[in-house]
Parts: sequence; structure tokens; C-alpha cells
Amino acid sequence: MKKTLPIALSNRHIHLSQGDLDALFGKGHELTRFKDLSQPGQYACEERVDAVGPKGTIKGVRVLGPVRGETQFEVSISDAFKLGVQPVIRNSGDIEDTPGIKLVGPEGEVEVSRGVIVAARHIHMHTSDAEEFGVKDNDIVKIEVEGPRGLIFNEVLIRVSEKFSLEMHVDIEEGNAAGVKNGDLVKLIK
Repeated sequence: MKKTLPIALSNRHIHLSQGDLDALFGKGHELTRFKDLSQPGQYACEERVDAVGPKGTIKGVRVLGPVRGETQFEVSISDAFKLGVQPVIRNSGDIEDTPGIKLVGPEGEVEVSRGVIVAARHIHMHTSDAEEFGVKDNDIVKIEVEGPRGLIFNEVLIRVSEKFSLEMHVDIEEGNAAGVKNGDLVKLIK
């Protein structure tokens, strides 16, 4: 049975709704692809925005595409403290009762009432990978990282879709703490 999978570190980024994209970059603006990401159909964009919180600003936050139904700003816990917002760990897309933020772009600014999250650890799996690993969508597993800074990641969410490629995502702070880099292999230990 397959047990290892690649890991990727996620830095702060923002997913914009079309309305917020228009407000920040001008009516009818379309995202400009910078480079493809590991998950099919996902890409980093040339566009960047500034995020302004009650205590601080983070300049040049990269926008990821494609456009989403609602704006979601994914940060690390340190980013949340710098901005002055309460860090809330959530699964992507679960933005109910999360802090908001002011976003500033070249053509305007918007006050987003919610959507600032610290993304929960998760593993993207194609349905065939889920079969091989013996897991299903929304299962919670443990992942072992070996090496000089080895550790066990608890509470890792499995996300299964025909659209996904096999990969674990953690934020950059967790990845640095574990001493891993993009593409390193980790072990699912359930």
C-alpha cells in the first residue's frame, strides 16, 4: 500500500471574487497568469494587493486564480498577528465568522467583511490515490515527517476530488518548523 506523498508549503495569498477584483483592478479586469501551481487549474497571478489590518499592513500579497465566489485571504499565524486580526484556522472555503480585512489595489480598495483564515493542514488526493491510501474525503489523518526536525502533523484533512493531484499542503511556518521544502516526501500513518 502506498504510504508516502509530496508536501508543499503555502505562503500567504489571496483568492478574489470578481466583484473585489473589479474594485481593486478596474471593471472587467481579468487575472494575468504568472505560473501554474501544482493543483490542476490553479495558478499564481501577476496581480498583487496590499492587506491593511488594525495593527499593520502586508504589501504585495499575490493573487491566486481562478476567481472565486468569495474572497479568501490565507495567512500564517504570524501574518495574522502583524495585521492585528485573530488567527482562525479553517478549511479552505469555510469563512463564516472569520475576520475581515481592507484590501488596496491599483484602482481602488475594498473592505472585506470576512475571509481571513489560517488554512488547516490538508492533503489533496485524486480518487485513485484515496483508494490506494485507504482513505476517503473528510477523513482526518496523521502525517510523519522524518529527519533532523522530524515531527508528526495531527489533524490533517483529506480532500478527495477527480480534479486534485496528490499533495499535502501546510503553511510556510509549519513547513519551516518541520524542516521540509516543496516536493519532500512525508508518510501517512493514519
